[in-house]
Amino acid sequence: MMKNIIEQTESFIRKYGMIEKDDVVIAGVSGGADSVCLLFILCALRNKIGFQVMACHVNHGIRGAEADADEAFVKELCRQLDVPSRFFHKNVELIARKRKQSSEEAGRAVRREAFETMCREDGGTKIATAHHRDDNAETVLLNIARGTGLKGLCGIRPVRGKWIRPLLALGREQIEDWLREQKITWCTDATNAEDIYTRNRIRHNILPALREQVNEGTVRHLEELSVQAQEVWEYLEQGTKQAWERCVSLPRTGEHKNEGQGSSTPVYGEAYGGLLIGREAFRHEMPAVQKQLLKVCLASVRGGEKDIGTVHLNALAELFDRQCGKVLDLPGGVTAGRIYEGILLGKQDGDEKGNSGKTNGAAEVKPEEVRLNIPGVTFLPDGIHKVICRFVDAADADKAKEIPQKSYTKWFDYDIIKCSLSARTRQSGDYLVVDEKGSRQKLKSWFINEKIPRENRDKMLLIADGQHIVWIPGHRMSRACQISNRTEKILEIKITEDKKNVREDQSAGSGREG
Repeated sequence: MMKNIIEQTESFIRKYGMIEKDDVVIAGVSGGADSVCLLFILCALRNKIGFQVMACHVNHGIRGAEADADEAFVKELCRQLDVPSRFFHKNVELIARKRKQSSEEAGRAVRREAFETMCREDGGTKIATAHHRDDNAETVLLNIARGTGLKGLCGIRPVRGKWIRPLLALGREQIEDWLREQKITWCTDATNAEDIYTRNRIRHNILPALREQVNEGTVRHLEELSVQAQEVWEYLEQGTKQAWERCVSLPRTGEHKNEGQGSSTPVYGEAYGGLLIGREAFRHEMPAVQKQLLKVCLASVRGGEKDIGTVHLNALAELFDRQCGKVLDLPGGVTAGRIYEGILLGKQDGDEKGNSGKTNGAAEVKPEEVRLNIPGVTFLPDGIHKVICRFVDAADADKAKEIPQKSYTKWFDYDIIKCSLSARTRQSGDYLVVDEKGSRQKLKSWFINEKIPRENRDKMLLIADGQHIVWIPGHRMSRACQISNRTEKILEIKITEDKKNVREDQSAGSGREG
C-alpha cells in the first residue's frame, strides 16, 4: 500500500509538472492526517526527484493548549524526518475582527501569508497544501450551492502558479488508511467535528447522504466534473485572451476622450484606468467568450473581481444595444458608457462609490439606469421604489379616465415607445414632449419653469425612452405617449414609493387624450 500511494502521488506530480529538480517546496503542515501524509510522501520523493522540503506551521491561537500540542507534534515530526521548519503564531480571532472577516476567512489568509513569507525569506519555489479529492468535492458542492459559473465548477486546481496540491488524486479515507497501515500518528482538530462551519456541514451531512442515497461514486464523479471544467475553463481563457487582442484597446486621452478612439492594445488582465471594448469586434465573439471578456475588462478597471456578478455582466452586455450616451454605474466606482465605437469603461476618481463624479479615461459619470421588465416587476437600487408594468386590453381604453389621479399609476401608448423603457435620474439631452404637435422642451427648462429646487433635480425619478422622458412620477407625463382612440397596445406603469414625497396634482391628467 505504501509503495502504491507514493507512486500514485508521484505520477500525479509528474503529470502536472508540480515539482522539478532543485525546487524548494514549502509544505503546509498543521499536524492533521492530510498534512502529515503530504509531508511523508514529499520526504519519500525528495531524493528521487531532487528537491528540498521545508515545513510551515501556523498556530492560530484559537484552541489554546490543543493548538500548542499540535505545534509540538509538528516540531518533533520535522525533527525525525530532518525537515527544516518555521512556526508562525497569529491571533486569528483578532485579525478576523480587524479585517471584518469570519474566522475561517482570516485563518486561510494568515496561512497564505505565512507560506508566502517563507517563500520570500527561505528561497521557496513551490507551496504544497494537503487538499485531497474529498476537499475538492466539498468545494465544488459549496460553489454550486452559493451560485457559481464555470470557474466555480473547476474546484481546487492541481497547480496554480507556485501553489501545488499533490494529494488531489487521493481520497480522505485512502489517506487515513495508509497512515494507520504505516502506524503513523496525527493530530485531530476538534473543531473539524463541529457543524458550525459550512464546509463541515457538507462534509458530515451532504456528501455522506449523496454517497449513501444517490451514488456511492459521488466524490469521484465530482472530481471528474472538476477536471472537465478545468479543461473547458483553460480553453475559454485562451479564447478570451485572443478576443482581448481583437476587441479591447486603450481609450485615446485628451480633449476628445469621449470619442473613445482606441490607441493600443493593453496587456491582458493588467490594471487600467480606462478600456474601450469595440462593438463590431465584440459582437462576432461567442457568447461564453463575450461574458468572460466583459468580466476581465471590468476587473481590470475595477482592480479585482470582488462584487462583480452575473447581473452586472448582463447589464454591460445589454449596453452594446443601447443608444449612444447611455451610461451604467458598476461596482467599485466603475462607469460604462455607450459610445459610437462600443463601450468605454472608466474608474471614477475619488472614493469607492465615485463621489467625485469624474472618471479616468471614460465617459462622464451619469446616473445609474435600470431597464424595466415589461411586463413584470423591477426593483430599483434605492430599495424604496418598485416599478410594476403590465399590459391593458385596448378595449378598456375608455377606463383611463377612471384611474385615480395619483402619481404612481399611468397608462401609456406602448406603440409610441421607441426604445426599452428605463427608470433613472436625469441625463444630458433629456426632453419632454409638451403638446399634441410634438413640441419638445428640455428637461432642464421644465425644471426651471416648474421651480423644482436645484438640489432635488438630480434625485428625481424619471421613466425614460432613450432621451425622451415619458413620465416624471408625481408631476407629469409626456404628451407623446398618452393613449388615444388609435392606441392598440396600452402599458400600465405603477410605482410604489414614499407617498410623503408624492405630489397629487398632475398637469397631464390620467394619460388619455382629451
